[in-house]
Amino acid sequence: MTANKPGDPTTLNRLYGRSQGRPLRKFQQELVDTLLPRIAVPAEGEVTAERLFGQDCPLHFEIGFGGGEHMAFRADMLPDHGFIGAEPFLNGVAQALAHVDGDGGKNTPLGNVRIQHGDALEVLSRIPDGALSFIYLLHPDPWPKARHAKRRMMNDGPVDMFAAKLKPGGEFRFGTDHAIYLRHALMVMRRHRDQFEWLCDKPQDFQKRPGGWPETRYEHKARTVYGHEVWYFRYRKR
Repeated sequence: MTANKPGDPTTLNRLYGRSQGRPLRKFQQELVDTLLPRIAVPAEGEVTAERLFGQDCPLHFEIGFGGGEHMAFRADMLPDHGFIGAEPFLNGVAQALAHVDGDGGKNTPLGNVRIQHGDALEVLSRIPDGALSFIYLLHPDPWPKARHAKRRMMNDGPVDMFAAKLKPGGEFRFGTDHAIYLRHALMVMRRHRDQFEWLCDKPQDFQKRPGGWPETRYEHKARTVYGHEVWYFRYRKR
């Protein structure tokens, strides 16, 4: 099976995919130049709530936040929680920064978000074990070819890391609209039943988006343009 090919993102030690798309707009470049340095995750040292936000608070970590809609929604809904998002694609970082900045005055700026433009696992490795309340992995790149399965974030190495960084009772949320990735992810998570409890009693639990889980533009496009079914998974750290 593809999940048993050697290597995974914790051992490959490199990022795949594009780092930038179309040129940034002027206001986006200004946010990258001015706002990002103020809210960027420190390049070295331990990553804790106290260091990032000046106080102890529940910590959330989103891997590959795309345009940042989900992260911004959750951060606005939970202002007393701290949110860390990691994304290697500069255009996505710029979109997230616009949300953090208040969308041009439409919304209140978000003071509880910190951003890593780069490797999520590098930051995750610097977070103390048992420090996170939530980890989100929403619509990751499926890398559908079998020879690329080792690049998938849903693999044994990353899942072991998720389990280590979540506090007991913490939640790992995973979403996808890709059938191959879905089967691969379920196979991987079955191997980690000693670490995670799948919060699912009936099919509707993974077929219907849970409350507090907003629809992103990517998900909306997957559903309406491509006609994909979307699946939602919640796992509790044992």
